Amino acid sequence: MSRATSPRASRAGLAAVLAVGALALAACGSGDAGSGATGNSDAATDAGSGATSGATGEATDDATAGDLSGDLTVFAAASLHGVSTERGDTLMAANPDLTVTFSFAASSALAEQVNSGAPADVLATASAATMEQVGDLVVDPVTFATNTLVIVTPADNPGGVSGLPDFTNPDLRIAVCTEEVPCGAAAAKVFTAAGLTPAVDTYAENVTAALTLASTGEVDAALVYATDALSAEDAVTTIEFPEAAEAVNANLVGVLADAPNPAAAQAFVDLVLSPEGADVLRSAGFGTP
Repeated sequence: MSRATSPRASRAGLAAVLAVGALALAACGSGDAGSGATGNSDAATDAGSGATSGATGEATDDATAGDLSGDLTVFAAASLHGVSTERGDTLMAANPDLTVTFSFAASSALAEQVNSGAPADVLATASAATMEQVGDLVVDPVTFATNTLVIVTPADNPGGVSGLPDFTNPDLRIAVCTEEVPCGAAAAKVFTAAGLTPAVDTYAENVTAALTLASTGEVDAALVYATDALSAEDAVTTIEFPEAAEAVNANLVGVLADAPNPAAAQAFVDLVLSPEGADVLRSAGFGTP
């Protein structure tokens, strides 16, 4: 578990945060934020809007009035770490009596925890397929972002990697995510699309682990999400490849049906779906519906 913390803002700073939150959350109520869970990203994006319900307005009022309190637990895919904690900080700044706690892991692991009854308020996954694994335990999940794969190498690219065909070279050390998690399932799709059989040395448990293997030089190349590569900055060299378009993952978010803190959960989801939330996502390298 990693806990998002937020310093107490000054009276003027808090007022500014509340004003921005009010505008973003009000705009979210328009129902243009996304669509329900589907089997692929194109369908998820095209399924329609109407992402928010009547509860959205109530949650918006609570969030901007500073009336939310207690604990809010968010389960989120490892690739969503930065953008999720930013939204948590914003919500806590507007609600000093609220504590937001995050659990970041592979989406499949989070889905398994939800199915096992782990207490959580919000689930955000890195693919539609993993959200579907929890069935109706999450109410009306919504697509809020998309992500694609890129190749990353250590900063100095010692293996001279230039594209996806290099992943078939047995002399290179190669890492991809295990196929049970979204980044691994996407990797399998791109290799199939390219007609390649990769010579994989390491199967990472999630995208963060795959990125670490490349940035520390333990492998010559790895496949990770574009957003993770962007967050690594100069620690890696990033190489785009055309087959990535064959495996665009949709990120979905929703409130758990038995959320212990449903009002705060809906407020968090509203922030993610708001225009301000979309700006945060695009800045981190995500696509938005």
